[in-house]
Amino acid sequence: MGLDEAGIGSLASVRRLYAAGHGVAQVLEAARARILACDDPGIFISVASAESLAARAAALAARDPATLPLWGIPFAVKDNIDVAGMPTTAACPAFAYPAAADAGAVARLVAAGAVPVGKTNLDQFATGLVGVRTPYPVPRNPRAPGRVPGGSSSGSAVAVARGLVPFALGTDTAGSGRVPAGLCGVVGVKPTPGSVSTHGVVPACRSLDCVSVFAGSVADGWAAYAAMAGYDAADPFSRDIPARDPAACAPVRRIGIPADSDRPGFDPQAEAAWDAALAWLAASGFALEPIPMGAFREVASMMYGGSYVAERFAVLEPFLAATAPEDVLPVTRAIIAGDGAHRSAADTFRMFHRLAELRRATAPVWQRIDVLAVPTAPLFPTLAEMAADPFGPNARLGTFTNFVNPLGLAAIALPGPDRPDGLPAGVTFIAEGGEDARLAALGLRLEKALRGP
Repeated sequence: MGLDEAGIGSLASVRRLYAAGHGVAQVLEAARARILACDDPGIFISVASAESLAARAAALAARDPATLPLWGIPFAVKDNIDVAGMPTTAACPAFAYPAAADAGAVARLVAAGAVPVGKTNLDQFATGLVGVRTPYPVPRNPRAPGRVPGGSSSGSAVAVARGLVPFALGTDTAGSGRVPAGLCGVVGVKPTPGSVSTHGVVPACRSLDCVSVFAGSVADGWAAYAAMAGYDAADPFSRDIPARDPAACAPVRRIGIPADSDRPGFDPQAEAAWDAALAWLAASGFALEPIPMGAFREVASMMYGGSYVAERFAVLEPFLAATAPEDVLPVTRAIIAGDGAHRSAADTFRMFHRLAELRRATAPVWQRIDVLAVPTAPLFPTLAEMAADPFGPNARLGTFTNFVNPLGLAAIALPGPDRPDGLPAGVTFIAEGGEDARLAALGLRLEKALRGP
């Protein structure tokens, strides 16, 4: 098998190259060459040098591939996550700094044999769900070039959708690891908060941030998650949540779905895709139970209408005060330094008290259902719509994503039945914290049913 015609968009395809006799240096350089030759300059902000990849290849060549689960697998990293020897920009050139060490999640993947080959574009400071809030070229959605790629982890989702890497890291605070997956037609693994280290990640909301995975399949996404999950004493929000074997999990039988009264903000094409997804789930033998979403939606409203914006401001206040106004996108500055700068301590405590009440109010739901299924995104904005209204469509995209991390839940975004216009539509499955493996097991089952063996 020649490198020119071979794909490298999955773990299996890369492993076939090694089985065919190609060396790790050849495969990594081929991955780098494909990134550099890609006709979309908005996907990557920086690419690993040929010299650095050659050094990593030499180190791997001395190791037994059988001892490293991700030996020689190239992957991409959202550019708010540190990779040693590469700049971290958070899509803000004035903020950029050279990373002295790998972030905790990256270090675990490297220890498993994987190799970071580039840093991907994002909504500046991970503030957005659309993927267009960047001073760099906007990554083009491979399935719909005239529409948003989703954010904030836009470049990572597009890199996977284009087959440039088998998996890519994103971050997820309010849906940034799920919305781009749904809009680009790939898998998004959103771990339980704390199960993957966020040490070495530029914070958005430190108390909520997760490192997520984009992949072309559930199996590939889970392999990356399992390699990087684990307690990290360097991360004060880290939790010891074992990555269980999906095959050992009890099967999902009862799936909650939003009640008909909780279908706000759908566009007709997205609603038709959701109805098709419900029919698909019912035909697959699941019991579907409508769930009132009022408490979940109230939690969701706290992400941008409450004190969580102040948490973003707390991180970036010194930088925003020291930098010129033109160094930060107006939309980003307006969000972070607007409402977030004026939240009082009393406002924040009132929000946290209400959040505790809502956690208690939503807890009984998990006694009635195994998982909750929601549309990943209830709309698919065009680039023109975002230019006309930089805020409205972005807010609507978080309808079914914003509540997940404040409630400490796990999620996985899967491609579902396409919309009638042929564009991708995702379905996200949500479970209690710590049930990541059960979600992966469900994803493997549904993926097989939808795509075939």
